[in-house]
Parts: sequence; C-alpha cells; structure tokens
Amino acid sequence: MIYKKAYATLKIKSIDDEKRIIEGIATTPATDFNNDIVEPLGAQFNLPIPFLWQHDLSQPIGEVIKADVSNTGIKVTIQIANIQEDSDLKTRIDQAWIAIKNKLIKGLSVGFKAIESQKRENSNGIHFLVWKWYELSAVTIPANSEATITTIKQLFNDPLTDLSANKQINAHQNNKHLTVNLTTTSKHVTVKLN
Repeated sequence: MIYKKAYATLKIKSIDDEKRIIEGIATTPATDFNNDIVEPLGAQFNLPIPFLWQHDLSQPIGEVIKADVSNTGIKVTIQIANIQEDSDLKTRIDQAWIAIKNKLIKGLSVGFKAIESQKRENSNGIHFLVWKWYELSAVTIPANSEATITTIKQLFNDPLTDLSANKQINAHQNNKHLTVNLTTTSKHVTVKLN
C-alpha cells in the first residue's frame, strides 16, 4: 500500500478542556506545497478516524468523530482523549493537548491511500480524485495552507489565561527530546526550545 499525506494548518478559536474538542478543515481542493490536489468529495472513510500525533501510528491521541464533506473541503470535529489514570500515555496525550491548545501545533495532515488519481498538467503534482482516508494527524509543519483547525472549544475568554507563569512541555521530534518552556508576561508568550 502506498501511503500519502496531505497537509493543512489549524486556526484555534476556542478550547474545551473538559471535552477536548477541536474543529478544523482536514483538506481542501487547493494545491498543496507538493503540487498535489486532494479532492474532498473523493474521500472514502468510516468514522471514527484515528487522530495521530505527527503521523506516528504508535501515537494516537484521539479520534475524528464528525466529518462534513463538501466541494470546498472536509470540516472535521476531533476529540482528543482525556486519560485519567497516571501513565506515560496520559502524559503524552496531555502534552499533545497543551501544544495544540496553545497554538504550538497548527497543522493538520490527512493520511490516505490513492484509489483514483491522475498526473496534473504542467506540474509534477498528482490530482487525487478518489482516496481512502485512514488517519488525520496533528503536525508541526503543514503543506496545505487552507486545511486548518478552526475551533478549540473554550471555557474561558483568553487562551493565554490558561498558561501558568511557567509551564513546561516535553516533546519528541525525530527521536530527539525537546523541552518547551512557556512563560507568560501580560498577553505575550515566550517559547524557549531546549
């Protein structure tokens, strides 16, 4: 199976810490950075769809629980897991949630298998006409600028008020450990990567 990915960015409008619900656009028919086009109306899928961290199949963080398909894109509702038991799994998913709600991760990426496609004229890209949707991921760097997270259900007015004076997020990128220190001053957030 050839596994393809199409990317988008997120725009966060609100947060619901209890339910951990976010909304966004999984894909649009816009040309992405790879010169590919993924037709929204060509998506074949069954809900729920796994929601992964950085396309890592061993790191699910939630599920796509709703997907509204139109010719302009696929609007999704995603629920990120809220694990209660103290465990490495809880820590990993909590870190992902903190990174998303504080806008450190702004990308969405669709993982799929092409069923019907054609080469784009005057381009090295592919037009994916029909495709099997296997997963959606939160990613650091997206390719499709029109696929965005539009909403994080919010219980407070200003997302910055959720940040404590100093908050630390541990993350892993390409098997390297990163520590992200968040510091708030008034309405500003300072991010330091160690």
